[in-house]
Amino acid sequence: MERRFYQVPPEQGPRVVAIGGGTGLSTLLRGLKLYTKHITAIVTMTDDGGGSGVLRHDLGMLPPGDIRSCLEALANCEPVMSQLMHYRFPDGTLAGQSFGNLILAALDGIMPSFDAAVSSLSTVLAITGRVLPVTNENVQLEATFENGVSVVGESRIGEAKMEQHCRISQIRLVPERPRALPAALDAIAEADMIVLAPGSLYTSIIPNLLVDGIVDAIAASDALKIYVCNVMTQPGETEGYTVSDHIRALFKHSRPDLFSLCLVNSMPIPPLVARNYAKLGAEVMLCDQSVCEALGVEIISRPVSTVDSGHVRHNPGHLARELMELRAQRSMRVVDPTARHGTKNQVER
Repeated sequence: MERRFYQVPPEQGPRVVAIGGGTGLSTLLRGLKLYTKHITAIVTMTDDGGGSGVLRHDLGMLPPGDIRSCLEALANCEPVMSQLMHYRFPDGTLAGQSFGNLILAALDGIMPSFDAAVSSLSTVLAITGRVLPVTNENVQLEATFENGVSVVGESRIGEAKMEQHCRISQIRLVPERPRALPAALDAIAEADMIVLAPGSLYTSIIPNLLVDGIVDAIAASDALKIYVCNVMTQPGETEGYTVSDHIRALFKHSRPDLFSLCLVNSMPIPPLVARNYAKLGAEVMLCDQSVCEALGVEIISRPVSTVDSGHVRHNPGHLARELMELRAQRSMRVVDPTARHGTKNQVER
C-alpha cells in the first residue's frame, strides 16, 4: 500500500503532550515542532549528575539539564543564542558546565518558582509550545534491585545495577508522591495525543509516572496514548530486556492499561554498528510482539531509527511523522446516520 504523508499545517496540528527526559525527549521534540505548534513537554526532575547535579547541590535548585535540552530542541531564537545555550565551559571551576544551565539557575534565583524560571527562558528562546517540569518539588530517585539492595540517586543507579548483577525491581521517588505541576495535569487533560518518549526506562520515563496525579490524568484522558520504545537496550538499566519487559515495567509503576499502542523501530541496524554496541553490553531491542499483545498493547513497527557517527538514534523527523500519521489514522470521524439537516454527530476515537 502506498504511504500517505501527513500534510496538516503546524498551526492546525494536534495538541501533543510528550513525557520523558534526557536525549530521547529532546529528539522527539525536534521532530514534533515540524508538525504542530501545540506541544507540551513534561520533563522528569530527578537528575543529580553532571552539571545539573553540581547546581542542584550548590544552589538547592531543581536540575536544569533535561529542561534545557528540551528548550533548545523547541527554540526559534537567533543562532548566537542557540550557540550560547549549547556552550560548555572547557576548563576552570565551570569546566563541563552548560551556559544554558547557568541561565536557568539565574532565572530560578529571580523568579518565584522553577517552572516560572523555565517559562521566562521559554519566552527568551521563542520556543514552539511549552516545556514544564513534572513537579516543582525537590525529589530523589531510589532503585531497589531484585536481590533487595537499594540505592538513592539517579546518577548512582547504573553503576549499582552492574555491581549487583540483577535487574531493577522497583523505582521510587524520595519523598514519595510529590505534587504534579497543575499546568502539566491540565495539558494532559487537553491533549489529543500523549506520547511516552523514548529514553532511559527507569531514570527518564518512569519517574514522571510516580508524581502524584500524572497516571490518573493520563488514564482519564481520551487522547491517543503511545509509548515509543528504545531502539537499543541500555547498559546499567535494561540489559537483556525485550519490548514486553519495558511495557511490564511501565505498567508495574503505573497501571496495566496506561497505553495500548507501542511504536517500535523496524529499520535494520548495520551489523558493524550492532557489534560495536554489543561490546558495550547493548543490543538491538527484541520485539516479542505476541507477548506484548497478551499485555493488551498493539505493536506498531515503523522505520524510525538512524545511525549518526556510529550511534543509533531515533530520527526526529521520521519519528514525529509516524506519530502524526498514526494519530490521523486512529482519529477517524464517525458520522451518525440518524443526524438530520446536515448536522453531524462526530466522535474521535
